[in-house]
Amino acid sequence: MVGVMKLHQTTIGKKVIMAVTGLIWIGFVAGHMFGNLKVYTGAEHFNEYAEGLRTLGAPILGYSQALWVMRIVIIVAVALHVWAALTLNARNNSARPVKYAQHRKLRGDAATLTMIYGGIAIGLFIIFHLMHFTWGLLVHPDFRAMDAYHNVIVGFQSYAYVPVIIYLIALVALAFHLYHGTWSMFQTIGLNNKTYDNLLHGLAWLVAIVISVGFATVPLGVVFGILS
Repeated sequence: MVGVMKLHQTTIGKKVIMAVTGLIWIGFVAGHMFGNLKVYTGAEHFNEYAEGLRTLGAPILGYSQALWVMRIVIIVAVALHVWAALTLNARNNSARPVKYAQHRKLRGDAATLTMIYGGIAIGLFIIFHLMHFTWGLLVHPDFRAMDAYHNVIVGFQSYAYVPVIIYLIALVALAFHLYHGTWSMFQTIGLNNKTYDNLLHGLAWLVAIVISVGFATVPLGVVFGILS
């Protein structure tokens, strides 16, 4: 029991935490992407979908209760994911207190740097995204609390499409983060081997590309007049 209680302090325990919380995050962004695509069904249906998120579980659950449960799960998962990543990075640095006289950038270094800086970029984008479409603070020119379709269209059309550029840049960071995260998850649970190596790399790229491109179709749909 003591060993289990201290599992989170070990390297493998932290990697397991990252894998589990990463899986939760992948599930969330995939579901969020699928929901966003409902904007193509028109204003009425998209607004019904947005309102439906607040009435999930009714009449057993009250208004927005299920939505807040999901939010809390995501917040805790993200917090644990960041904590595990930071402590693992600190442990790696402390294991090599003296830098190499000649350091060569390897494939693993590039992946690590992408995860660190990509994670920071995604974190900043999440704040912007919440201000833009959830809270309606500062960055949205005409936010309407009960009109999600209007908020999407106007939000992406505003400021000479600057929000579109921000979203597309963030989606590039998300794609790399999803790829490296999915691949690392396969490694953590022991699925990586010579037999399935190419298949798992392909699956990781598939997850990253499908989710990122799915998200990108919405701002691009506004830019090209498909959504209006």
